[in-house]
Amino acid sequence: MLENIRLYLNRQASSLFRYFYEQFFIVLLGWIPTIFGIAIRSVLYKLILKMDGFAAIESNVRIRFADHIKLGHGSYLDYGTYLHACPIGIEIGERSIVMHGAVLHVYNFRGMPNSGIKIGRDSLVGEYSIIRGQGGVQIGDRVYTSPFTQIIAVNHVFDDPNRPFVEQGIAAEGIVIEDDVWLGAGSIITDGVRVGKGAVVAAGAVVTQDVPPHTVVGGVPAKVIRDIDGSAVKSDRRIYHW
Repeated sequence: MLENIRLYLNRQASSLFRYFYEQFFIVLLGWIPTIFGIAIRSVLYKLILKMDGFAAIESNVRIRFADHIKLGHGSYLDYGTYLHACPIGIEIGERSIVMHGAVLHVYNFRGMPNSGIKIGRDSLVGEYSIIRGQGGVQIGDRVYTSPFTQIIAVNHVFDDPNRPFVEQGIAAEGIVIEDDVWLGAGSIITDGVRVGKGAVVAAGAVVTQDVPPHTVVGGVPAKVIRDIDGSAVKSDRRIYHW
């Protein structure tokens, strides 16, 4: 029982003191609704996380390892979002928005050196999107993800048929999404991928290889549909919905 409690606490905060310190503010202030709650949290949450200027934090936002979270001025965390920053952290740039139900989860307990999530300025994480940052996720400026997107910088190793995959470890190469990228609803970016500047990923696409800049990709696995300048890769001129 005590071992389970110790394990739980180690995965919630940097120390026992930090756990109770952070939870005190979250329990006391985290439920307050409307603009009054946002105003109070924009000031007093500076005592538990790093904040440049003022950030808007709605009620019922779950925060773990708050001392490893940095919010830029004018950033916004919508109702019901979840940020788990252990241990290197989560950084959200100026005026970037994390929408309702989104999960930003680093969860590095294997000592991986590049774990973390960094989001640039004026970006948007869509409703119920998931970003897993074990291998490190870097998202540029003006990147928009639509609802239910997944950016998963981790993968299980399953090469040995004689061992359960949970005993074979994980791979975590990291994901980079450059500036001015749009990810369509339900799209998935897998570990080890770089999405080039100005690219568009179609709804439902599963991206397993690098995406060239200024291209549109779609499908499972995703392939280049056309260049942003309008030149078609395929002869049929189908209309793709995002």
